[in-house]
Amino acid sequence: MLKFINSSSRLASYFTDVPKVLSRSIHLTREMSGNRVAVVLAGSGVYDGSEVHEASAVWVHLSRGGADVSFFAPDIPQMHVINHTKGEPSENETRNVLVESARIARGKITALSGLSSGNFDAVVFPGGFGAAKNLSDFAVNGAGCTVNPDVERVIKEFHQAKKPIGLCCISPVLAAKVIPGCSVTVGHDSEEGGRWPYAGTAKAIQEMGSKHVNKDINEAHVDEENKIVTAPAFMCETKVHEIFDSVGSMVNGVLKLC
Repeated sequence: MLKFINSSSRLASYFTDVPKVLSRSIHLTREMSGNRVAVVLAGSGVYDGSEVHEASAVWVHLSRGGADVSFFAPDIPQMHVINHTKGEPSENETRNVLVESARIARGKITALSGLSSGNFDAVVFPGGFGAAKNLSDFAVNGAGCTVNPDVERVIKEFHQAKKPIGLCCISPVLAAKVIPGCSVTVGHDSEEGGRWPYAGTAKAIQEMGSKHVNKDINEAHVDEENKIVTAPAFMCETKVHEIFDSVGSMVNGVLKLC
């Protein structure tokens, strides 16, 4: 009799716990069923890599949006290494873009050559001078720049697959160069007393054969036809929480298009 009571108790406990287990499983499935988004980094640090705060904001907003995020970066040397305390190049020092980007990705990162649009629903490029120095040579050649072959391939692949491409800060120049005729924003096309110190970038975008659209810091621009979403972020001299929100407007635009 005692054996029956014990076994009955265990059986009752089993059926009591099953709904809890199923509930947890369903909850986890929902969490993991979001869009798959690739984030392409360009190093670590505003002056020679990805802007760390923008990259972090991209990750946070994608996470909040339920996306499954994977990081990529080209396995190439940086254009140069900047001493961020002085804003000057460090002589005789070299760094690798993939290795430096791994700092932001907490080690979970793959060489950009391994990124295929078939495995993801969208791709996002944070800003920072690395986009203009390592992902392209825009910092040196302006409108006449060339784009890293893998970066160009990835942008074209996602564009041809009609999958969203998100870019912020200076990185919209990549789309402007690779997809002529698209429309993007880097903020305003005039400095307005120093609020938009990189306003000249808008002219370069026009020279590339693409269209620049003026947007304020709290606005993202959506090119519906090309599925390109861009936002100013640190192209504007403003408070850091507004930069965070600017990146969020871009990420939200991308997820809506997925």
